[in-house]
Amino acid sequence: MEIIIQPTEADSVDIAARIIARLLREKPNAVLGLATGSTPLRLYRALIAMNLDWSQVTSFNLDEYVGLDPNSPMSYHSFMWANLFDHINIRKDKVNIPDGTAKDIPAFCAEYEEKIKSAGGIDLQVLGIGTEGHIGFNEPTSSLGSRTRIKTLTPQTRRDNARFFDGEDKVPTHVITMGIGTIMEARENLLLAFGANKAHAIAQAVEGPISSINPASILQMHPQAKVCVDAEAASQLTRSEYYKWVYANKPAWQRL
Repeated sequence: MEIIIQPTEADSVDIAARIIARLLREKPNAVLGLATGSTPLRLYRALIAMNLDWSQVTSFNLDEYVGLDPNSPMSYHSFMWANLFDHINIRKDKVNIPDGTAKDIPAFCAEYEEKIKSAGGIDLQVLGIGTEGHIGFNEPTSSLGSRTRIKTLTPQTRRDNARFFDGEDKVPTHVITMGIGTIMEARENLLLAFGANKAHAIAQAVEGPISSINPASILQMHPQAKVCVDAEAASQLTRSEYYKWVYANKPAWQRL
């Protein structure tokens, strides 16, 4: 696990965008796993500004609310098109987002897993982290070997996401999410976290024990996991000075 601490969110986003840009230049037909929510918004704006070629890219989104029509402004379908896909040259048939209106959700989830395998697996998965340590919508106590499936949101996650709806009572109770096992099969994971409200979750994920109570902690076992955080999100890390020293002293061939 590589911990990249930068002074501000903008600095962290710049590094994350360059990591993705390098992948797309080296592998034009890359398979990207994408996240939603407030954390990746600035990343997507930075990627749009880079004018990269997305024409051969395949994307798979982490999750979607169950019961929301894809055209709903609160759906992750709408989020992705408004904030990324409408602004790049990705092919519509290469965009994959879970269908929260699927009549047979278990069958849909199995098909989603097969689509990822058929595409050759995910090259790089973008992740955010919840205040309780969830990645995707894998809430605390999720199986560390789980696959794409339906999950019930915790009251805390529903409170955190209420700002996107007209109150907490309007936040759906269930979601479809890639599982932790699915996420761990990505060849590279790129976790972003900004702000003091993410500091505890980041400290537990990076320096705490591997535990389903903090699902993001499983990334300690991933061979290519990068964690891009600003100073506030890094504020509870006990070895932050070492992480900064490591990043500042990379050999030339490892630098972006």
